[in-house]
This record gives sequence, C-alpha cells and structure tokens, in this order.
Amino acid sequence: MAKKEFIYMGKTLEELQTMGIKELAQLLPSRIRRKLNRGLTDAEKTFLKNLKTSKKPVKTHCRSMIILPEMVNKTIKVHSGKSFDDVLIQPEMIGHYLGEFALTRKKVSHSAPGVGATKSSSNVSVK
Repeated sequence: MAKKEFIYMGKTLEELQTMGIKELAQLLPSRIRRKLNRGLTDAEKTFLKNLKTSKKPVKTHCRSMIILPEMVNKTIKVHSGKSFDDVLIQPEMIGHYLGEFALTRKKVSHSAPGVGATKSSSNVSVK
C-alpha cells in the first residue's frame, strides 16, 4: 500500500513550501494568521535563518514559533525549561507551535505511600 500524500487545505507540501508567509497565513487558523500577519520577532527571524544554513539540529528557546513548511524534515532542539528536546518536524505539524512538542512538565508517577501516610501504611514493610 502506497504512502498517502500529505495535503493541507487542498495544497501539497511542495505548493506550501513555495508560498510566501502572507499567502500561507490565509490557509492557517485565525490565531496563527494573526501572529504571522503581525510579523515574526527578531529571535524567530534569527532562528529561521540559522535553520536554513545549519546542517545539524538548531537549538531554540522560541517555543511560540509556528511550524512553517520550510521546517519539514528538519530536527530542532526545543528548550523544555530544563533541557533541549529533539523534535523531528513532520508535515502534519504545520501550523502548530514548537512548544507543543517539547513538554515542560513530566508525568507524576507516585510510589508507595510513606510510613504514617495512611492507617494501612503501618502494615507496609520499611525496607
């Protein structure tokens, strides 16, 4: 079975990559369209320039950067508050924020209750 071709709002990935930011913004949801129409920040412009020139993954703190078609198939190291998490950009991620893919909070996994925490915990062996 052949792999299904990626299409976003009736446009293929190649068509999206040839579009300008203003044209692309018309296809995206309103919140993202507003950000793109207002223009990118200096840090985001620097990040895009580094992404085009660099061969290895680019580190960034710009979690609010919108994933654009020119980022597809690149690895980006997004800061999660403590470390940089590798994010491989897939075509389906277009229009999302980088921060959505580098979680800032870990899942809480509780162990057994401590001694004295509950009435039944006095029966738990202390080792």
